Amino acid sequence: MKPLLFATLMLPFWGTALGACAVLFVRHHAHPVGVQRMSGLAAGVMTAACVWSLLIPAMEASSGLGRLCFLPAAVGLWGGFLFLQFCDTLLPPLPEECTMTVFAVILHNIPEGMAVGAIAAGFLTQGSGISFAAVFALTLGITLQNIPEGSIISLPLKAQGTSTPKAFLWGVFSGAVEPVAAILTLLLARLLVPILPVMLGFAAGAMLSVVVEELVPQFSGQEKSTSGILFFALGFSIMMTMDVALG
Repeated sequence: MKPLLFATLMLPFWGTALGACAVLFVRHHAHPVGVQRMSGLAAGVMTAACVWSLLIPAMEASSGLGRLCFLPAAVGLWGGFLFLQFCDTLLPPLPEECTMTVFAVILHNIPEGMAVGAIAAGFLTQGSGISFAAVFALTLGITLQNIPEGSIISLPLKAQGTSTPKAFLWGVFSGAVEPVAAILTLLLARLLVPILPVMLGFAAGAMLSVVVEELVPQFSGQEKSTSGILFFALGFSIMMTMDVALG
């Protein structure tokens, strides 16, 4: 694996670790406006990434199917949606418990890691049309999303009496599964190349599920506030520009 690509795959983990560092500097939860803006920015980047970095390349890779080129991407998209919904059903009905929050974040980080691994596999596959800029842009979007996730774990744990070092380590641990899932997906890429369009669609479905279920409520929940929406537009524009101009 190329060192630069490996370093890129590790970025989401460092995003989670950076968010977990909040427990070292603040005593209370992150400011709602800051969380709202970061969530909006990450949601915009990830939504645009699903279109330009995952779904469009998936349809281009299936161009031999003619007008049915959308079919593998659509099948994968629904697979990603249903997979994340299945993961949600595994959660015990105790959302207020910090241990359940850790479990929820870990479950959601697995398909995110698979998304990074899938697009990295596409980049390494000749003729896929996926550039390194697309890999980096998608990974950057997930990294931005992971920053508040790290603080979501560490801050409540500290508030409930967990020591600062333990709260920090739990926050870091919640993101450790992401690069593992990415690397495993990438290592299996040769076996999965024939279904690469489905994989890319699956990654898009999983990513969009995270956006809709986690990020949209965070940046649009406050009444009469356009901050999160503006940052969503900013993130979408940044990702679109990076993918089109640098791809």
